[in-house]
Amino acid sequence: MPRYRTYRTRAIVLKRRDQGEADRVLTVFTPNMGKRTVMARGVRKTASRKAGHLEPFTYTALLMAQGKTWDVVTQAETVISFRALREDLDKTAHAYYFAELVDAFTQERDSHPELFDLLLHSLEWLETSENPPLLARWFELRLLRLTGFQPQLFHCVECGEEIQPVTNYFSLEKGGVLCPKHGEGGRGTEPIAVGVLKILRYLQSQPYVTVSRLQLSPGRLRQVEKVLAAHIRYVLERKLKSPKFIQALTRY
Repeated sequence: MPRYRTYRTRAIVLKRRDQGEADRVLTVFTPNMGKRTVMARGVRKTASRKAGHLEPFTYTALLMAQGKTWDVVTQAETVISFRALREDLDKTAHAYYFAELVDAFTQERDSHPELFDLLLHSLEWLETSENPPLLARWFELRLLRLTGFQPQLFHCVECGEEIQPVTNYFSLEKGGVLCPKHGEGGRGTEPIAVGVLKILRYLQSQPYVTVSRLQLSPGRLRQVEKVLAAHIRYVLERKLKSPKFIQALTRY
C-alpha cells in the first residue's frame, strides 16, 4: 500500500460537491498554498467526525495526505465556525458570495496570503455587521485591488487628468472613469453621478473600520452595487450565482 506524505494547513472552505456515495470534493482556500481542490472521504456518513468541520466558509485546521489526483483530508478541526452567519439567511448569502468571488478570481495553487486575510477578516466582520451590502461593496473593491482589477476612480483613464466633481462616465472596457471630454457619447460608457463616484472612491481608499460608519440610503447603495457588479461581470466574462439569491432575499 503506497504511503503518502502528510502536511498541515489552515483553510477556509469555499465550496463543496458530493462525490460517489459518501465522499465530498472540497475547494478550500489556504494562506500559503492558495486555492486547492481536495477530497474528504466518507464525510457524508453519519458517523463521520470530519463533517461538521468542513462546512462552507468554515475556517478549519487540516491534516492532509498527498494523493494522485486530489490531496485527501485525513483530519479536520474547526478554528472558527462562523455559526452566527448560518443563523441569518442574509449573512449566509453574503458569506457564500465572498467565497464565490474568491473562487472566481483565483487559480489553483496560486498563493495569495493578503486575499486569504481579506476573506477571513470579512467573514468575521460579517458576523456582527448591521449592513452586509456595505461590507460586500468594500470587499469587492478590496478584492479587485488585490487581484489586479481595481477600477481607476481618481483620474481619467484616457487622458490621466484628475476627475472633477461633475457628471463623469464609467467605461467597462477601459476599466475606470472617463472625464466628460472623453466619456460623453463614447461607446460603452455610462454616466456616473458625483455622489456614486464619491462613495466608490471612499470605499476604495478607506479601511473597513472607517467604512462601517457610513450611513447610506438603500437606493444609493444599489447604485454603487450596479457599477461594481457590471465591472466584475465584465472582468470575469460571466455572472456569479450568489448575487441573484441575495437580490431575491431583498425583495422578500
